[in-house]
Amino acid sequence: MAQIGETRGMILFSRDYKEKDKLIKIFTESAGKVMFFAKGAHRANNPLQTAIQPFTEAVFIGNLKTDGLSFLNSAKDIKPLRKLQEDIFLNAYGSYILGLADSAIEDHIYDPALYGFTKDALQRMNDGADGETIMNIFEVQIMQRFGVALNWQSCGVCQKTTGAFDYSSKYNGILCQEHWSMDPHRYHADPRAVYFIRMFNSINYDAINTINLKLETKKAIRQTLDQLYDEYIGLHLKSKKFIDQMSEWQDVLKPKEET
Repeated sequence: MAQIGETRGMILFSRDYKEKDKLIKIFTESAGKVMFFAKGAHRANNPLQTAIQPFTEAVFIGNLKTDGLSFLNSAKDIKPLRKLQEDIFLNAYGSYILGLADSAIEDHIYDPALYGFTKDALQRMNDGADGETIMNIFEVQIMQRFGVALNWQSCGVCQKTTGAFDYSSKYNGILCQEHWSMDPHRYHADPRAVYFIRMFNSINYDAINTINLKLETKKAIRQTLDQLYDEYIGLHLKSKKFIDQMSEWQDVLKPKEET
C-alpha cells in the first residue's frame, strides 16, 4: 500500500543507482526507516541535491510505501547540519550515531523516541557540544535497543551505589571495589571510565555542558565501551572502524587541550 504524503526525516545514507538515480535511506519521524528511490537525483541540477546530503533533516514529500521502495519527489524545510558536514571528527561521530540508529531497529518501525534521541544528538554536536561525549551517551543508552540491559545502578553483590566500581560480565553489571574478588575475570576497567559510563546511562543531553573530560579519561571510556559492544552486541560498522583509525592521528589535527 502506498500513499502520497510528507514526513520529516533525516538522511541515513544514499547511494547511486544506475547512472542518474539514487537510493536514499531516510529515518522518518512518522514511519521509521524508509528506503526511497529518487529518479534523476544524481544530476547536479536536481532540486533534491541539497536535501539528500549527509546530515540533513527536511520534510520529504513522495509516494510512501509500507514495504519495499518508496518514491521521493521533493523536499522542503531543509536543514543541513553544516558543522557535521564540514568537520571530519564530528562527521565520524555523527556517522557512527546514524549507523547505530540504523542497526537498532528494523525498517518501517515507528519509533519517534529513537528519532528524537538521534536528532538531538546530532543537533547538539552541530551546536558545539563535545562530539565524543555525545557519541558515548548515545552508545550507552541505545544498547537497550539491542536487547542489552545492564545494571549500572548498584553493586551486583551488596547493592552499594557509591565508591569505585568495575564491570563484571558474571554479574551483568557493576561490582564495588570490596567485591572485585568475586569475579577475577571482571573488566579491570579504569574506575573513572565506569563512573562516567554509569552517568551516561541515566543522564540526558542537557547535562553535557557540566561534563569536561580529559583525553586520558575519554580513551578509558572508549576502551570499556568497546569491550561491552564486542561482548554483548558484536556490531562492526565501517564508521566505527574509521573512528578507531582516526584516534591514531587525531592528536595531530585537533587543537591542543588547555591545561
